[in-house]
Amino acid sequence: MRLWKKESLKIFLVSTAMVLNIAAAEAGLANVWSLIKSSDGGVGNYPQIISNLIDRGLYFTSIPYIKEYLVSSSSIKNKEIDQLIDKVVTVVGIKQFEILPIRVLARSKAPILRYILAKKYFREGKYTSALSSLNASIPNNHSSKPFALLLEGSIFSITKRYKNAIEAYKECISKSDSDLSKYNNKNRKRQLKINRDYCVVGIARAQFSAGSFDRANLSYLDLEKSSHIWPEILFEEAWNSFYQRDFNRTLGKLVTYKAPLLTYIFNPEIEVLRALTFFELCLYGDAKKVAASFQEKYEAQSGGLSGLLRKHGKDYKYYYLLAKTIAKGRQRGNRLIIQLTNSIIRDPTYRELHDSFQDGREELAVVRGITNRTLRRVLSVNLRDALLLQRNLIGGYVRKGLELYKYQLRQSFIGMSNIKLEILRKRKKELYYLEKEKPRARGDIKNLKRNEKQYFWNFNGEFWADELGDYVFSLKSKCDKT
Repeated sequence: MRLWKKESLKIFLVSTAMVLNIAAAEAGLANVWSLIKSSDGGVGNYPQIISNLIDRGLYFTSIPYIKEYLVSSSSIKNKEIDQLIDKVVTVVGIKQFEILPIRVLARSKAPILRYILAKKYFREGKYTSALSSLNASIPNNHSSKPFALLLEGSIFSITKRYKNAIEAYKECISKSDSDLSKYNNKNRKRQLKINRDYCVVGIARAQFSAGSFDRANLSYLDLEKSSHIWPEILFEEAWNSFYQRDFNRTLGKLVTYKAPLLTYIFNPEIEVLRALTFFELCLYGDAKKVAASFQEKYEAQSGGLSGLLRKHGKDYKYYYLLAKTIAKGRQRGNRLIIQLTNSIIRDPTYRELHDSFQDGREELAVVRGITNRTLRRVLSVNLRDALLLQRNLIGGYVRKGLELYKYQLRQSFIGMSNIKLEILRKRKKELYYLEKEKPRARGDIKNLKRNEKQYFWNFNGEFWADELGDYVFSLKSKCDKT
């Protein structure tokens, strides 16, 4: 008997599974073809067509039928289609349906579409309409409820109803945790975990916005370091410490971004806050060095970023291919663009879009294996349209991320320039002090402050995974002359 290598066995099993999937799909799609032929240009058979496609695992292939049904129906009260849409969104995500206009979404009472409608209102700043859409049609036991609660908390925070926001976030955490046990789908489990984590952070953000910095400091620490979103939250923690005037802990949070595990993170405001913190400690030399290093590192490279965005405009395929190339390790050219793209492709939203796209591409083999040529052609066109849109959604997300980074860089250059001007003004004042300043040590353990959730490690110049985010400097402010 021949011994199989692990790789060969894996290929054999995947190929066998694909053949079985094609055979199963072929057996079940005969009914789809008869339903399509008897439609006569109407959408009355679409719920059955969509149901049959979903049963065969053809989620992306079903999307054009769902959209056409939503657009063509004057009002939608079909509970069956509501459930079908929910199944599809669980696999492909909500981005495919966010492009539908508000007038179309408003026709449906489907909870998932009411949630998408609320998100569109939210982006337009129509917070009352968003809350109305959330509260009117999303029952507590629906799969979209945890995500609706996150959006509700965000609306309350923006409108400065912080107590209501915290209540919504707490309910969101509870609902996300309880729903985790209901699903085996890896995409939905990941969505729920990230949703829960954003609600954990939402509590801290609401407390920070309300000026309760001590409470926010403790609440930020409730986010687990294993979370997908933890790296981006360190910067917020640093700002919270800054407002507490705990400048040493601000610097400790920011230095964490120098850890090898986090070098992909790009946020130019990190360096601005670092310079500002040194400035507040009256360590003007350190602040000036940070500003000079920032300008030297990014000024020339930022021109390449502006040129790329100008040249390729809204060519979403280009941005998709850019991310794909860099993800494969083919990293040549402008170092800043490479760093920015690496940061984007590690973002949870990008990963969800990308993973859904890969799942959709697996439907290609099933559709191509259909023996009925006319049906194969019809479904191929539908699948191609859905996949092209998904690819463009990915490219659009990359482009939007690069545009945001460009804006942040521009604001950061302005911030650094203002800090350098303030340093010159402060140093000019210092010239009036004729007395010679006594040399003082840079750091002392007595300058450390910590709460009941923070511990003390001896730092040996290395970054340990379980210590990330827990660093604190021990610098003494030079602002007082005593």
